[in-house]
Amino acid sequence: MRARIDVSEIEAQTKIRAKYLRALENEEWGLLPGPTFVKSFLRTYAQALGLDGKALVEEYRLHHERPSEAMLEPIVSTPQSGRQRGRSSSGARGTGGRSAAPSGPSRGYVIAVSAIGVVIVVLIVLLIAGGGGNSKKSPNVATTSGSTATAGHGHNNANGTGTSVKRRVVSANAQVALSLRPSALVYVCLIGDGHKLIPGLELQPGEPTRTYHARRFEITLGNSSVTLDIDGIPRTVAPSSEPIGYSITKAYGRRPLTAARLPTCK
Repeated sequence: MRARIDVSEIEAQTKIRAKYLRALENEEWGLLPGPTFVKSFLRTYAQALGLDGKALVEEYRLHHERPSEAMLEPIVSTPQSGRQRGRSSSGARGTGGRSAAPSGPSRGYVIAVSAIGVVIVVLIVLLIAGGGGNSKKSPNVATTSGSTATAGHGHNNANGTGTSVKRRVVSANAQVALSLRPSALVYVCLIGDGHKLIPGLELQPGEPTRTYHARRFEITLGNSSVTLDIDGIPRTVAPSSEPIGYSITKAYGRRPLTAARLPTCK
């Protein structure tokens, strides 16, 4: 009435029905839907009039709200209600004309936001620590990619395609499966883990060998007329006018041997 504002104007602005606005003014709490609505209406009404909604709600709680109803009130206020409470003004009917300083978000709201922030930080730390631990724990199962198909040693593969492949870094005790498929008559000396598996024989074309298993193979070939099946993957041999030798392991795949290191089966 002091501001000469009609109830209908406040009703249109706040979307609160006029009968509820009159009930608020007359402190007829029984005509309102319930304590939660009363406090929401008080905040909205105070904001429309430029008053301190927080002071109005606190006075209502102190004088008119039963303890059981107060326990049902949410601890964390919404951002909207926090903004509404933050506005200050002079008193209204039922507050005795008291004025209050501007207030920020409620304590419960600040505590909830802080707790969420702490949880997020802890999760980030755990993810970083977990990622670092995994990279250190499993060197034997890490996969590296070489530039070419010769087990990551930077050489072109035997068929000259230069196709990039991946080799698997594994334990030194892991065994390799090896078999040979001659396409022409070829001399072979094959040693596996220090044992002569093919003791310097000439293999006939079209007669593949059985599959051998060892941690390390060393092989000497008289020519390139043979395909090496290493762990089920066929590997051709590059042509050469000299004897050809390889060292074959799980960790490093097939590596060429110099003439001085070629195994002999004599």
